[in-house]
Amino acid sequence: MVQIIAGEKGKGKTKHLLDKVNQDVASVNGNIVYLDKSSRHMYELDNKVRLINVSDYLITNCDEFMGFICGIISQDHDLEEMFLDSFLTIAEVNDDDICRAITKLQGIGEMFHVNFVLSVSRNEADLPEYVRSKIVISL
Repeated sequence: MVQIIAGEKGKGKTKHLLDKVNQDVASVNGNIVYLDKSSRHMYELDNKVRLINVSDYLITNCDEFMGFICGIISQDHDLEEMFLDSFLTIAEVNDDDICRAITKLQGIGEMFHVNFVLSVSRNEADLPEYVRSKIVISL
């Protein structure tokens, strides 16, 4: 399953994402991974959440990012949720590829039973219909 928190930059998407990940720690049986473009939020996350700074891994396009996601999943069979902050930036997704990227994540999630929660720096109205159907919070 893919869930999206959408809104322009500076609207508080990361706060909602951090609140959700820290809330889910208590109810999730498996592991949780939080991907971000920096390690800035390390101390705001519960210590049971694994933070990965994606900028350390030289990812240059969306296909490489999807391979990176699959690599994380392959190393942790207990992985239950992944939180992706600044999704468009860390995944190197442009506006033309957003539907393809979300569809790919949806497929990966279904195959490996991993839930994805993404923050997307776009207004809900600026996103394609398929992506809007995944929005759980619009700021």
